[in-house]
Amino acid sequence: MKLERLLAMVVLLISKKQVQAAELAELFEVSVRTIYRDIKTINRAGIPIVTSQGSGGGIAIMETYRLEREWLKEDELFAIVSALQSVSSMYEPVSHSTAYQKIKHLIPEQSAEAFKHQTEKWFIDMTAWGQTEDQKALREKISAAIDRLSTISFTYTNASGETLQRETEPYTLVCKAGHWYLYAYCLVRNDFRFFKLNRMKDLTILHQSFIRKEVQLETLPWDKQWYQKDRLTELVILVQPSARQRIFEWFGNEVFHYDEDENCRAVISLPEDRWLIGFLLQFGKDIEVLQPLHIRDKVKDIIRQMQKVYGT
Repeated sequence: MKLERLLAMVVLLISKKQVQAAELAELFEVSVRTIYRDIKTINRAGIPIVTSQGSGGGIAIMETYRLEREWLKEDELFAIVSALQSVSSMYEPVSHSTAYQKIKHLIPEQSAEAFKHQTEKWFIDMTAWGQTEDQKALREKISAAIDRLSTISFTYTNASGETLQRETEPYTLVCKAGHWYLYAYCLVRNDFRFFKLNRMKDLTILHQSFIRKEVQLETLPWDKQWYQKDRLTELVILVQPSARQRIFEWFGNEVFHYDEDENCRAVISLPEDRWLIGFLLQFGKDIEVLQPLHIRDKVKDIIRQMQKVYGT
């Protein structure tokens, strides 16, 4: 992208007194003519770039101009690099491979060892267990459709096992709880929907383009859809000591209520769908659904069906 190239050029010129146009062209895989056009753009942005011809010549920021290094402090740069490394664990755009090196140019030599130590201090691996190359290829294909503003079609199997054909306007890829989703406008439902990538098959980028609607992604609209009041059911569950930590991790301490005998009940609200029963069953005998009765009956029914499969 041009913007990324312009920013990278400024970073390099901050760290070096002078750079050859041919060197920049090779680094960014563009022509020398493109580099000189970029220099004009940077100049118009208020950062004075000068060029000199002949041996020893090159491109540099005007000596009388000083871009404050303190714009980003070293600990802030540590945070940026650590975040890049963590994001790269689940998504590997080409730009990430060079971003780390560019940021290193902003670190004084005397701080290089501390920089290395700080950026290796912690790492967040956000990938799901058993991530496959097929998933990566699917993400790249959807990403290309988003860039081109092209609609896509795919076969989708929902949580109930129903297989449906979908045509959507793809908006953004979302990694949540280690799994990848597509947030898209569904042309079948005429509304925004959240699609899990590992439930998608036979994805095709269509020739039809679309105009993006205004959406506020920073408000996490998929979470709002998940917790819509008309979808939520309040459950009361009896929680054994062995499950309290896991319930706490999901819902926090405020859901717990203790009686005089130290029995622990949790009051939680979750969307009522097929996912809910699977969520409750993962706790096994460590929880018991007390209310509502129709959810308790559904859990009992699934257990009876499992007993038929595995034998009593």
